[in-house]
Amino acid sequence: MSDNVSRRGAADMGMLLMILAFAVIGGFMFWLNGQAAAERQAQLDAAAARAAAEEESAAATVETVAIGDIEVDPTPYVGTKLRSEGAVASMLGTQGFWLATPSGNPFLVSWSAEAFDGPTIAMGDTIAVEGVVTEMQELTLVEWSAAQTISDVDRMVAEFATHYIAADRVDIMRGENEAAEGSEGEAGGN
Repeated sequence: MSDNVSRRGAADMGMLLMILAFAVIGGFMFWLNGQAAAERQAQLDAAAARAAAEEESAAATVETVAIGDIEVDPTPYVGTKLRSEGAVASMLGTQGFWLATPSGNPFLVSWSAEAFDGPTIAMGDTIAVEGVVTEMQELTLVEWSAAQTISDVDRMVAEFATHYIAADRVDIMRGENEAAEGSEGEAGGN
């Protein structure tokens, strides 16, 4: 019979190899987690870049629609971002203004201070407005009144509007004073 007592210490490497295997597997899992996080971040960055490009593309392709077409039947334009031009018929508090239309029935434009940071809009100014055609809701009028951007009289007038343009951009193309100068032979407008 052979004596195995002398090999007992040299042959018991099982525990050390098991610990080493767990360490290697743990390191591999850590590396995989890092790779997955980097790939997720790359996908999020690509999605954000695509969304920004689509938004920029949509902003660049805003459809220009005559205000008379919107005023006649605004229903097909609801939810659509568009650009329209016209003369300011009158103001609606600090919330917006009415654009003159060929039919004589003005069309409401609502805007915020963020939409316009230039000189004050006045009656008679020719403006270009970009925004989304929105159906008028009672809640909208309540919000405008609560914010004190329209008076009670303005609210009664605004109640006649079935739709309005929620403007996110307003540009003055030619003001009343510039129009007068232009008719005297001087160049007016932007």
